[in-house]
Formats: sequence, structure tokens, C-alpha cells
Amino acid sequence: GQQLRLAAHGLQRPGPGRSEQRVLKVFNTSLFAYGQTGAGKSYSMVGYGPNKGIVPITCDELFKTVEGNDDPNMKHCVSFSMLEIYNECVRDLLIKNNPKGGLAVRQNPSIGAFYVQGLTKQVVGSYKAIEAKMEEGTSNRTVASTAMNATSSRAHTVVTITFDQIKKNEVGEETKRTSIINLVDLAGSERAGSTGATGDRLKEGANINKSLSALG
Repeated sequence: GQQLRLAAHGLQRPGPGRSEQRVLKVFNTSLFAYGQTGAGKSYSMVGYGPNKGIVPITCDELFKTVEGNDDPNMKHCVSFSMLEIYNECVRDLLIKNNPKGGLAVRQNPSIGAFYVQGLTKQVVGSYKAIEAKMEEGTSNRTVASTAMNATSSRAHTVVTITFDQIKKNEVGEETKRTSIINLVDLAGSERAGSTGATGDRLKEGANINKSLSALG
């Protein structure tokens, strides 16, 4: 079978404990699952049934760390977003009806960071809350059957976890430090001849391959 490649920016060996440790030290982290269609990217990132993937494992471990905090002057806030890039358009997976043409990608001129305008950012207070949001977002993902994969992802999916650490000093002043985890499940590269794609599936495959080439 095809091997799954995990390319990580800021991670040496992705897995339980590694990303959340970096987040607590106020690092931003991005992890990509990349490989041919049917290689097991979505299974590795999201999981299936009782077999948890990287996203739920990371969220679970992060909240365990937060719950273990014994500093009365430290507060934490965790927010969750989930989007997909389908045929070059950005769609919010936490809402049912997205605007025609997708959401706009903007750049913050003061810090140079890119963001998706109007993307839902849901504050979550527990791993269970994230799990419910993940199920909601996954149900809205664009999938279709091809000759190589019965449930092929037809879009790139990005889960973003924003982690705020709010510290109060001796005089009651608060400072906030923010870390961001991006967990990316890329749609699989594919050859039209192998997948038997025609019509919409062929167009989707062309856009998937184009964006993967740009990423590379």
C-alpha cells in the first residue's frame, strides 16, 4: 500500500505530547498529512470509531495539560475552527450554508498573518466539546467515491486550535500569549486514469493536484 507522509513545520516527530508541549511554550505549529488518495491521511488525522487520529489525540492531551494547571493567576482559553478548501474556494465546515464563491482570505497588515474572513471560531471548554465540533465539521466535508477510494476527500481540510494563556501579575494586570495549531488533512494526489474520474470528480482532481503542486 501507499505510505503516508507526515510533513511537519515545527514538529520533529508528530504524536501525543509533542505539539501541545510546544503550544504551552507559545510556539505556533502546523502539521500536514500528505500522500496519494487512499493512503490513509484522513484516518491518521481524524481517526475512525474508537481509533483516534492525531487531531483528537492532540486536543485530548492539550485539555489534560490545561486541567492540570495549578497556577491561580493563569487562565486558559481554547478556540476551534474547521475549514476546507474545495475547488480553490474556502468553506467553513461549522456552518451549513457558505457564501457563493467561498470565504475571503485576508492579510493582517500590522502583523503580516493571513486569516479567513468570517470563519467560525468556537470557544470550547473541554475535549468533549471539540469532539462534538469535529463530528459536526466532518459531516460537512466534501467526499465522493472514485475507483481508488470509496470515500475520497475532495478538498483539503484544516483544523485550527487557538490556545490563549492569560497571566495575571502582582498588580492585577493581565497579559495574553497566543499559540495556534494548524492540523491539515490534504486531499490525495491522484491520476485521472487511475481514479476513473470524469465530470466534477475530474475537475476536483485537477484542482487538488494544482494546489498540491503549489504547496510543494
